Amino acid sequence: MAAAPTETDPFLAACAGQPVRHTPVWFMRQAGRALPEYRALRGDGSILESLTHPELAAEITMQPVRRYGVDAAVVFSDIMAPLWATGVGVDIVPGVGPVVEHPFRSEDDLRRLRPLVAGEDMPWAGETIAMLTEQLKVPVIGFAGGPFTLASYLIEGRPSREHQSTKALMHAEPELWHSLLQRLVDLAVATIEDQVAAGAAAVQIFDSWVGTLSAADYDRFVLPAVTRFFDDTRHLGVPRIHFGVGTGELLHSMASAGAEVLGVDWRVPLPAAAERAPEAGALQGNLDPAVCLAPWPVVAREARRIISERPAGVGHVFNLGHGVLPETDPDTLARLVDLVHEETAG
Repeated sequence: MAAAPTETDPFLAACAGQPVRHTPVWFMRQAGRALPEYRALRGDGSILESLTHPELAAEITMQPVRRYGVDAAVVFSDIMAPLWATGVGVDIVPGVGPVVEHPFRSEDDLRRLRPLVAGEDMPWAGETIAMLTEQLKVPVIGFAGGPFTLASYLIEGRPSREHQSTKALMHAEPELWHSLLQRLVDLAVATIEDQVAAGAAAVQIFDSWVGTLSAADYDRFVLPAVTRFFDDTRHLGVPRIHFGVGTGELLHSMASAGAEVLGVDWRVPLPAAAERAPEAGALQGNLDPAVCLAPWPVVAREARRIISERPAGVGHVFNLGHGVLPETDPDTLARLVDLVHEETAG
């Protein structure tokens, strides 16, 4: 049995703003499409269906830990999995993303969003994490979808750049909007509680598309729900990471919601993020994923810049500013992990 991570683990220590022997590294979407071993193992079947096979999901989760030497394993799953498991008709369509069979339109649709009973609806999720904690020496990160992002997929019916239907419903029917977000927060809380009970040592909320909102709209329409999520999961006692893309104008509000770690995308330098969100005890980020497609000297230069800019007195977890792009050379990520470890060792 692998030893459980302790508070001296680099990833957990950084999340707590404590001294570390080196800056920890992990990558969003590190398990998956950039790895040839992933493509060979999973084949062409449904991603959501593959999650119901714990041995398969655990092996996919461990592949990047072996290949890259990262300091944490993020469980192979999908933010839409709890909705799918509770009977919402959704599929992950290759080249498109989540597609909802019957998009959310009215009060009647709330009845389709029943509470998640994780042990019954998703027993495979806890089994996967339990397997991982038995076999890995690094912490396992669980995750759930943030309320705005899940609501957007439900309302738009598929990925959207403008989120126009989502914003229209949000402004036109605020009571319905808040009811929807409360259901989605309940879903996220149940998901996270199950993951931590199974052994996840940290969790991340992916509210990936919330950066499409203005600061005023975020504070009015999303912050109350997100704050309740963090209030309701504080008792779990694990680091919680709050992440979104394009959230430079929202960082102060996001930090006030209560997470221990604030994820920062590549648009905002870490010193600026620390200034905008002084409540954040630790920051995560924030190399542009596209930089990893450039020649190695460019990748190394940009990684060293981020390392040199880290604000004093704030924990730092090195990550990309969003997920690994499918075209990324796995060897580049392995070299990146080595570089960050070597340059920050002490």
